[in-house]
Amino acid sequence: MSTATVPTTFLIISDTHDFTPTSAPIFPLHLPTPKADVLLHSGDLTSVGGLPSFRKALIMLASIPAELKLVIAGNHDLHLDPSYRTESLPANPAPGNNPQDDERPDLEYHTKATGLMKGELARQAGVTYLVEGTHEFTLASGATFKIYVSPYTPEFGDWAFAYAQSEDRFNTPADMEEGSKCKSIAINPIPDDVDIVMTHGPPQGILDLCAAGNVGCPHLLRAMKRVRPMLHCFGHVHEGSGIEVVDWKVKEKEAAKEEKEAMGRNGGARRKNEAVHRAFEMEWVENPYPGVWEWRVGKGFRKGETTLAVNASIMNAEHKPRNTPWRVVVDLKRAG
Repeated sequence: MSTATVPTTFLIISDTHDFTPTSAPIFPLHLPTPKADVLLHSGDLTSVGGLPSFRKALIMLASIPAELKLVIAGNHDLHLDPSYRTESLPANPAPGNNPQDDERPDLEYHTKATGLMKGELARQAGVTYLVEGTHEFTLASGATFKIYVSPYTPEFGDWAFAYAQSEDRFNTPADMEEGSKCKSIAINPIPDDVDIVMTHGPPQGILDLCAAGNVGCPHLLRAMKRVRPMLHCFGHVHEGSGIEVVDWKVKEKEAAKEEKEAMGRNGGARRKNEAVHRAFEMEWVENPYPGVWEWRVGKGFRKGETTLAVNASIMNAEHKPRNTPWRVVVDLKRAG
């Protein structure tokens, strides 16, 4: 008699930014990588987009063995964003990444870029490129899961897939805080029944700490509190690379206590935000790669109560590929 769940191994990476691993063990991500059932790449395949870089990324992903390879864009993957305009490109792009390498107007170039990520080279690499929304997959093992993905992050500089700080992409108006001055622009809000969330950026206060402070999205945090998925993976903030077990009941108590103390010391929204930041401080843990982090029933995971957050940025703060991938085993539902 088959069990109701199937142990499934995920290899999680992000922010590879044109990096190509080799067999030389110079950096943590090197070949061969340990086999996984599913590869998740949370965006920033490239530094400034460009068809040559997208081709290079697909060739890199082809070298990683996995039955299913799910990939999203990030803010640096400029030409995968249909609303991005190449006149906004940074000056002096990296060699081989100039959009003039291929004819275009902008939308034509975007069409070529997405065509490449969904075309024959991607098929040969085993890559499934996902756009914002909810997707369902079933593996050969019978394991099935529902995943929500989004490449969008709060606006920062002149990059792709951006939304204003006052805009909420992840929650409907009914899910927003009463009296909020933010506007819901959610075309694809995160549904309550997803198993996995993969975004390019982190939620506020979870593996998002850098020199500028906690730069994650508060609206995404609100959605994570509501949905409480089994796994949430992201990148974007290179300094935040790591893993955190989020116990939502504990976090809510910590946040409420810190908020009360902060408000009592002078009050105000700024103090409230500072309280949220402190309550969600990251805890560093050792990465067992190429071994696995077991996130299973009886080993940390409690449905509806805990989420494993993974910042899988491969590049570090100095833009060197010195961060380690994460390999995680979870129990997925068996189809049928």
